Amino acid sequence: MLPLAGYAERLSARPGQTLRFHVANATGAPVTARVVRVLCADPNPAIGGVQTEPVAIAVDTLAEPGPQGVPAGSYAVLGPAGLLRQVDSCTVSVRVHPTLALPRRQVILSCLDDDGRGLALELTAALTLRATVGTEAGLATVETAAPLALHVWADVTLVVDAARGALRLVVQPITAQAASQTAHAALAAAPALASHRRLSLASASDTAPVDTFNGRLEQPVLLAQAQPADGAAATPAAQDPSCIGAWDFTQEMHSRRVVDTGPHGHHGETINTPTRAVCGARWTGQEQCFRHAPEQYGAIHFHDDDLDDCRWPATHAVTLPAGLRSDAYALLLEAGDAAENIPFFVVPPRGQATARIAVLVSTYTYTVYGNHARPEWMNDPAWRAALVAQARDWQAYPYNPGEHRDYGLSTYNVHGDGSGIALVSWRRPMLNLRLGYITYPYPDIRGSGLRHYPADSHLLMWLAHMGHQVELITDDELHHEGQALLAPYKVVVTGSHPEYHTPQMLDALQGYRDSGGRLVYLGGNGFYWKIALDPARDGQIEIRRGEGGIRAWAAEPGEYYHQFDGQYGGLWRRNARPPQKLVGVGFTAQGNFVGSHYRIDPSVRSNPKVRWIVEGVSAETVGGAGFSGHGAAGFELDRVDKRLGSPESAIVIASSENHPPEAPWVLVPEEQLTHITTIPGQPHKALIRADMTWFDVPGGGEVFSVGSITFCGALPVNHFDNDISRILDNVLRRFSR
Repeated sequence: MLPLAGYAERLSARPGQTLRFHVANATGAPVTARVVRVLCADPNPAIGGVQTEPVAIAVDTLAEPGPQGVPAGSYAVLGPAGLLRQVDSCTVSVRVHPTLALPRRQVILSCLDDDGRGLALELTAALTLRATVGTEAGLATVETAAPLALHVWADVTLVVDAARGALRLVVQPITAQAASQTAHAALAAAPALASHRRLSLASASDTAPVDTFNGRLEQPVLLAQAQPADGAAATPAAQDPSCIGAWDFTQEMHSRRVVDTGPHGHHGETINTPTRAVCGARWTGQEQCFRHAPEQYGAIHFHDDDLDDCRWPATHAVTLPAGLRSDAYALLLEAGDAAENIPFFVVPPRGQATARIAVLVSTYTYTVYGNHARPEWMNDPAWRAALVAQARDWQAYPYNPGEHRDYGLSTYNVHGDGSGIALVSWRRPMLNLRLGYITYPYPDIRGSGLRHYPADSHLLMWLAHMGHQVELITDDELHHEGQALLAPYKVVVTGSHPEYHTPQMLDALQGYRDSGGRLVYLGGNGFYWKIALDPARDGQIEIRRGEGGIRAWAAEPGEYYHQFDGQYGGLWRRNARPPQKLVGVGFTAQGNFVGSHYRIDPSVRSNPKVRWIVEGVSAETVGGAGFSGHGAAGFELDRVDKRLGSPESAIVIASSENHPPEAPWVLVPEEQLTHITTIPGQPHKALIRADMTWFDVPGGGEVFSVGSITFCGALPVNHFDNDISRILDNVLRRFSR
């Protein structure tokens, strides 16, 4: 845990709104807080380091920040307390699919209270099943002899039989991969099942994640009778007269609600948003969409590192004054020797845009990447040491998600059981969303080594220096307000990496363009993945990394559809909306974080449609230096492809070349058939390029795209006096007229 950490309830707000912050302070020293406007988030001394300026905004202290834990681990609570209050015999059944062995117990279900009343079912460190039942003489246990197999479904039944004074624990694997087993134990006294706790799934507690379970659970049932020894059910559990609860996970998968189909309606809820819409024991592979065969998707996947909200109390509040300039801001915190910064963005009042240019801040992409623990940090000690040394020398943000995993990782990491992290939230400290955060070391070849928000500050610096009046909007406003948000602006400009979008966002951008708006796409690998948002709570984002794409993990077969909206996830390209259709270029290749230059197409200088773009630029090549990768074209590259939707009117202004050999360039999987053949039929090398592109559309809209993540890093070179700067300035002044 960090000595001082915090997060904002939202990443953006409007003048007049109050933004609350949640801060944890383990230093023992008092916390001071102030608001600043962010001028530069790059810690590189060559650019002047992190730069801010004070603003006269009061910070209200709501509560004195103190130490806070992080309640990681998903679980569910079912029904009211005391489900077994009137019961002396019962049967508990649940389907279990364990996915991780740990040197501790993992609780599958429990209502066992501190008085020793109730029952619990757990997976031991040896992967055997153990049941614990309260009796009038103390706790009774029964345990299987053989361990459960990981990644194998099994029906588990616990029978508490007061009449016979016995416990029976039965494990019946769904497949033939393991043998069934039954364990018996005698009861020395009458069962004491009248617990005052709620029944919890995947946690030993009904109020916190304790000894949480890793794996999938399905169809828990609670009956107020001892099931016969043959285990045969005469009627469905929900119709059994003794049914206390029969919880059906196939219902309302988009929500936190857990539906009880029994006669009493003992519904429950999930905590920390476990993954739903996942294959259960009955999945046959004949259906890929849970909406078409919900009975095959009756599982919930719980993880001991799920986190949707740190649930810290609000400690500070900032009321944004009327007339506050739309810009990037941060709350700066200090306590003793510890410091923290929490960025946020101020957007203009709704319906009151005053600038001609809007910058779309990629807050959804920032969140999806939030706390990305890079593999180099874990696997390469020299790389890690170089990054630590660089941060120290530059007085950069000193903490890294790879070292501080307490706050939940990103969708570019995996859970402890190896399954992909599909759900993330901004209600937690995101260490890589900080002023001065460095992603890559080795400044001799990678410049400042920045990505996402710190890299996007290069663009904001440039806009301010060049005198362009702009307002900021974020992904969140775009999703919720749509095209109406964009309509007042002549130009909408993206940052370096607008990768993650909802359907509503793409609809808004396309509608804006087609009705005469101008789009300027200043990144690479943009408009690539489709995401879904929690319908009940802002800040929770879902990604299913389905078939195709550059991926940190692959979604399991049959699990390509979002639980939040029921739609197919994965690449926008596989959803009939390749990036080329919107901005003319799309992701083609990826390499290390090193860049190269563009070569201007000679025909551009004589083409009246586009020659204005290179006005004042005499060089044949541009962008050979930069603070991101030491070149304007690098890391992730986008190119024109009319087969995928690049319009016929698209003109390539310049293409990158001579990508350094130290970057092992690869084509994106969706462009590759074999190791020697590509889908377009061109050689691999020909497809490794960024295309700087312009086109117009019939409604009067225009698009300018650069096809490279590192483009914005070239803008500040030579104090903003360079050819990349001139090209972009030409575009914005023409587009904003």
